[in-house]
Amino acid sequence: MAPAALILASGSPRRAGILRSRGVEVQVVPPALDDADVPADTRDPCAHVMSLAWFKARLVLSQLPAADSAPGRALPRWLVAADTMCVHDGRVLGKPADEAQVRSMLRSFEGREHTVVTGICVVDRSSGARRIFFDSAEVHLGDLAPGHVDAYVASGEWKGKAGGYNFQERVNAGWPLRCDGDPETVMGLPSRLVLPAVGLEPRGEGPS
Repeated sequence: MAPAALILASGSPRRAGILRSRGVEVQVVPPALDDADVPADTRDPCAHVMSLAWFKARLVLSQLPAADSAPGRALPRWLVAADTMCVHDGRVLGKPADEAQVRSMLRSFEGREHTVVTGICVVDRSSGARRIFFDSAEVHLGDLAPGHVDAYVASGEWKGKAGGYNFQERVNAGWPLRCDGDPETVMGLPSRLVLPAVGLEPRGEGPS
């Protein structure tokens, strides 16, 4: 296996999958943070997700020195953290806490557009410099058959996903989703912005 090019401060398999599909190996170090415990700031969702991305980066940075000093355990120079939320009807929506909440989220999205915002923090561990930025996309969801919603909610596949769904997974499953913007932003990590920020060129075709 190739050495990791960066530390991914996220436990999201979707974010890791996006980077690996682009030919970038990552070392995953999840932050000790449950997004559901963080009150959402509805006044400025973009600032909110950027702040959470920086907070996650700081948490992981604080875990690294001991590992970095271990023999043969030199860690990558770059660390990337991210946070994603949906904005709909003036509300900021993170990860649903239970079946009732994900059902309510999905029903509120039907036939309308909602905004997905992802904040990113990139830290250069060699200098301490950091870049914090965000990207957003508009997503339209058509009507869903009641049976499809019931089956999806019962499957538990919504757990840990902002807004209760993963864009590409649901497109592949036949949901009537349309994205105006970068689908990777909706999935949690726009590689077109992240990779240049760490001096890498994307390879591969991205997740499908």
